[in-house]
Amino acid sequence: MKAMLLKEYRNLELTDMPEPDVGDDDVLVRVRACGICGSDIHGFDGSSGRRIPPLVMGHEAAGVVERIGANVDSFTEGDRVTFDSTVSCGKCGFCKSGRINLCDNRTVLGVSCGDYRRHGAFAEFVVVPKHIVYELSDDLPFEHAAMIEAVSIAVHAVERAKVSTGDSALVVGAGMIGLLVIQALRAAGCDHIVAVDMQDNRLELAKRVGAAEAINATTDVVQAVREQTKGKGVDVAIEAVGATAPVTTAIDSTRKGGTVVLVGNLAPNVEVPLQSIVTRELDVLGSCASNGEYPRCIELMASGAINVGPIISAVAPLDQGPSWFDRLYANEPGLMKVILTP
Repeated sequence: MKAMLLKEYRNLELTDMPEPDVGDDDVLVRVRACGICGSDIHGFDGSSGRRIPPLVMGHEAAGVVERIGANVDSFTEGDRVTFDSTVSCGKCGFCKSGRINLCDNRTVLGVSCGDYRRHGAFAEFVVVPKHIVYELSDDLPFEHAAMIEAVSIAVHAVERAKVSTGDSALVVGAGMIGLLVIQALRAAGCDHIVAVDMQDNRLELAKRVGAAEAINATTDVVQAVREQTKGKGVDVAIEAVGATAPVTTAIDSTRKGGTVVLVGNLAPNVEVPLQSIVTRELDVLGSCASNGEYPRCIELMASGAINVGPIISAVAPLDQGPSWFDRLYANEPGLMKVILTP
């Protein structure tokens, strides 16, 4: 099969690889669309430490069932499907308690971190266990279905926040996840959503997908938020960057007793305003991947409550993948999500 292999850091090559073996509980998927994730870009140059070459990256994907294992009876050849990026074991304490995203034995498609190597979906075929596969309706384009993994991260973060109807919210970071969080917040009943980013074009897109207000991060965001909330601050803040300054903005913009959810994961360590958290008794929560939200995400996309169309910048064949990686790595202005079609 054809695959795009990270042969060494910053060197992607379209090559021939063996078709993956299909176990008794596995589903072989012919990949029809796979998105380039920001984590793939960080893995491209080795900065994340989680894409050790040689590796086929790619974990945001959808396609058609090509073949099934002997124990698979929930899918048949030709079914349109997507799949989770996290492969959980189903046996550990976290899996049994319903927190599959915290699985002690979890692996992730398209990741090689030293402990394991699991080839991903920048290829004609990918094999996945049946318990992480979800069927798609005929009217959802594969290019949009490839975004379900990203949508699930946003929906999980909002569910962690336990949003109530009429709540106000701040989303710090209007990249792909932030834009999806805005839509998930609206679907959950948030009444007033404020987006923060340093790029005006992203702020414009944030308003297009549902933010009521957009604030450039180069201004006094906390003061602006307090003016908009009669001095209180927002009920919920979701940080979708993962660095000290945006985390601090999220915390300081939240009302007493409010909730801050950290979904951004750019820097391994950040500083936080501890006294602000303690004296105002904030709930500060981490949000990791997703935890069974795929069916809900498919419903939200089918209903139009979440629209990924405005976020997709380009759809291109797999053999153009290396050049698109170069463009994304160079932070080409205006580029958001690129979908590759093997």
